Amino acid sequence: MADAQDFAAASARIGVRVYNQISASGLARLPAARYQVGKDVAEPAAILLRSADLHATPIPASVAAIGRAGAGTNNIPVEAMSARGVPVFNAPGANANAVKELVLAGMLMAARHIAPALHFVARLDPGAADLDAQVEAGKKAYAGFELAGRTLGVIGLGKIGCLVADAAIKLGMQVLGHDPDITVDAAWSLPAQVRRAASVDEVLRRADFVTLHVPLLDGTRHLVNERNIGLLREGAVLLNFSREGVVSDAAALEALGAGRLAGYVCDFPSPATIGHAKVVALPHLGASTREAEENCALMVVDQLREYLEHGQIANAVNFPSVHMERESRFRVGIANSNVPNMLGQISTTMAQAGLNIRTMLNKSRGAMAYTLVDVDSAVQAPVLQALAAIEGVLAVRYLPEPA
Repeated sequence: MADAQDFAAASARIGVRVYNQISASGLARLPAARYQVGKDVAEPAAILLRSADLHATPIPASVAAIGRAGAGTNNIPVEAMSARGVPVFNAPGANANAVKELVLAGMLMAARHIAPALHFVARLDPGAADLDAQVEAGKKAYAGFELAGRTLGVIGLGKIGCLVADAAIKLGMQVLGHDPDITVDAAWSLPAQVRRAASVDEVLRRADFVTLHVPLLDGTRHLVNERNIGLLREGAVLLNFSREGVVSDAAALEALGAGRLAGYVCDFPSPATIGHAKVVALPHLGASTREAEENCALMVVDQLREYLEHGQIANAVNFPSVHMERESRFRVGIANSNVPNMLGQISTTMAQAGLNIRTMLNKSRGAMAYTLVDVDSAVQAPVLQALAAIEGVLAVRYLPEPA
């Protein structure tokens, strides 16, 4: 039996527990008159976080939604939340420009050997009489090449991948892209000059630089691995600003040792890569800009608020997107398994209670479905309990609009 949550009490503030430092601009979108926000909220209706790991943290039964102020949700038990009818929101694209700029910096660092050149300068004796001569003699070891005319392979053409492709074209590079699951929006925003690759292997064969922009899933773990890394052109540079685990560190190190891979630039230091002469490992800086943190917070807070107050869903990683303009003050949101006759049972339960349905919207995503129902009169607790008792219903929320 699912729980039924009643958000009708106008005097009660909605609790939001915050696990990380969230941009003040984002938190300001939760008005104090309506929301109680803090790290010690006892029975939160929602959790707002960035990198905190929820896998080993008990999540209160009161939680109706989780918002991640960032793109990845590996730190959240999404499957367990789906079973409870709890949507997990993220902020795709909000940090895209920050990541794009760091990818460009990574390409330039690799092409111009900036990291080892900096180490060389740091080791010089500033008091040496022949300092200028040492600089002139040493710089020969760090001669690089220009990006213009080189081919960049982009694996994953979401918001970040599209921005990287566009920036590379403006730098005079040729761009090859691969994404079997590209969305319509991404396809529209992709520069026309990007050439299509049919597979990851084709990208590896044809590119001088390869950059990855995919989520870490079972199908993308070690997407670049011992089998296919040998397809890279000799002297290629591999960049991973996606997720740790998308590239096999062992495969990358073997390719570096064999000389096929000239450099590996990543945002995820590991025991195997730290200190390697041909690896530039950054401390997960991809989204670490003031602008990106603010954009992510604004996006995810707005999404949380729309869900908590109106049941609308946008950018949930485990729920379908659902938007329905209100036609009544009285609304019910129902998360349910995607099984036959669910709408019939919901409408029958409401009809038996004397409720007239003004409008209803149901959408599904895989095994998950979500239903919004606007009715003409107030919904009493026994009706919510009856809805929650329907087999396959995961969560029921009553969302009346204040008079």
